[in-house]
Amino acid sequence: MSSAVLEEAEQIAREFEYPAAEVERGVREYIREMDEGLRQEGTTLSQIPTYVTSVPNGTEKGLYLAVDLGGTNFRVCSIDLHGDTTFSLTQSKMLIPRELMASGSSKDLFHFLARQIEAFLRIHHNEHFEAHERRRLQGTAEEELFDLGFTFSFPVRQMGINKGTLIRWTKGFNIPDAVGHDVCALLQSALDELGLPVRVAALVNDTVGTLMARSYTSPGETGTFLGAIFGTGTNGAYVEKLDKITKLATIEHSDYDKSTGEMIVNAEWGSFDNHLSVLPNTHYDQQLDAESNNPGWQMFEKRVSGMFLGEILRRVLLHMYVNDFSDFLKVGASDVVVPENSNLYRQWGVDTSFLSLAESDKSPNMEQTKTALKDHFKIENVSDRDCQAIKIVVHAIGKRAARLSAVPLAAVLISTNKLQSEDLVDIGVDGSLVEFYPNFEGYLRDALREVPEVGVAGEKKIRIGISKDGSGVGAALIALVASKEKAKVKAQQAL
Repeated sequence: MSSAVLEEAEQIAREFEYPAAEVERGVREYIREMDEGLRQEGTTLSQIPTYVTSVPNGTEKGLYLAVDLGGTNFRVCSIDLHGDTTFSLTQSKMLIPRELMASGSSKDLFHFLARQIEAFLRIHHNEHFEAHERRRLQGTAEEELFDLGFTFSFPVRQMGINKGTLIRWTKGFNIPDAVGHDVCALLQSALDELGLPVRVAALVNDTVGTLMARSYTSPGETGTFLGAIFGTGTNGAYVEKLDKITKLATIEHSDYDKSTGEMIVNAEWGSFDNHLSVLPNTHYDQQLDAESNNPGWQMFEKRVSGMFLGEILRRVLLHMYVNDFSDFLKVGASDVVVPENSNLYRQWGVDTSFLSLAESDKSPNMEQTKTALKDHFKIENVSDRDCQAIKIVVHAIGKRAARLSAVPLAAVLISTNKLQSEDLVDIGVDGSLVEFYPNFEGYLRDALREVPEVGVAGEKKIRIGISKDGSGVGAALIALVASKEKAKVKAQQAL
């Protein structure tokens, strides 16, 4: 009977195989959706223009502010760019009072945010703050403003580098009077009311921030071409030729610098192939989607990101456990090892960190996995064989996620012809999966090599580097780009 459990695990693992031919099919479909998203609004792959038209090269200098509103915390930072690919960062973080997250008035929330920025400036930049106050009273404050990058992680329709209207709130926020309004203008208005020396220079998406932060700190001459997040969620942003983003002509009230001929595009690739024409779709994927809070949406993300991998595993293990013909996680023929209050029975009860741990467990009796089963699921006395079975399934789910992650990377590289035109292509990545999941990058690179247009030679040109703190450093760098553009426009108007 014991080998039957391992056979069942192997059989389930085969359902998660994602062979080279399927990777190739995925890449072709991604390129099709990518082009469609550049031509028109309302497509599966949003391909959102960010109005950021250049990437840093590491020589940028200056002191910038960045704030990050992405959930229950609000973060304020100042970033001092030293001009030699290094920076220093000062930050503070505070919890947003629950009543402000769902209050009747956006003014209350943005006034609270402005007060936090004021407190931060008084504590960390008091000299600058007081000097500004003196100049303001003398009527000469204009040139001494801090430029601020505003990372706002809610759905926004962006119309300029510092203009974007809120589409809807998520993550427990519900302030109806902000919907449809420009969030940069709401923050600027609150800052102005307090007389603060701060200009909201840029509205920032965290994936774009990842790209910018990597481009500033990455070694060598090459600017970063693509930023990607493989963590709780997944998304990417890349540098596209302006003349390919034909839908820009149809977006009203948009303004941007056309001189570079390029713009960073936020792909929003978590929603790639929502119609499931090419993505793998096991029984476990279908169950997870049907019982999620957004069935039919974010189908790529539901197979790739950390938020969902633990839940896929939980459904597989539960299936194996309740199978009458298997003695998986049972002692003898019928003694149940899984207690009623185990997380194995609870939706979202398995954290992706469990997969990382099981995947990396090289101990002969898989002691680490046994300890984790006890800690995570209250399951004790698990046999070596059952631990092996778990590892087989974990490996299959994690490897599929990594191979799927190669699809958007390969598609973007092929569509932009980047591997033909460059000797080195720099990609900045962030997120717990790519940083901590054993051999995630290795499996991703294996899949890239299997795509004919990339191949072994193309994969060797790809440099992947961890990019930390896109919502801080990246936001500051976008504020810098925005302030340079503003200065350029002023200079042209003066001529």
